Amino acid sequence: MKIWGHIPSVSNIYKNSNSIGRTNKVGEPKAKRDELTISSFANDFSIAMRAVQKAPDIRWDKVNKIAEKLERGEYSVPAKDVAEKILGKK
Repeated sequence: MKIWGHIPSVSNIYKNSNSIGRTNKVGEPKAKRDELTISSFANDFSIAMRAVQKAPDIRWDKVNKIAEKLERGEYSVPAKDVAEKILGKK
């Protein structure tokens, strides 16, 4: 059986497939666009997160005050308070 004679006609079917456009059926609504709605809680959370990210990790004013007290020998923490913090009792 000879099949080589029909291949060019089969391949011609696919030549025009790229020119076919999409159409809507009559009366069919167009596709809706995606929509994003953010709740007020999520919006407030986003604002709070931005504020936290802008805040410094180290509060240098407090660190400097404690460092000055340490240098003068005025800063002391009772051992009991340290132990309670370690154990999570306070």
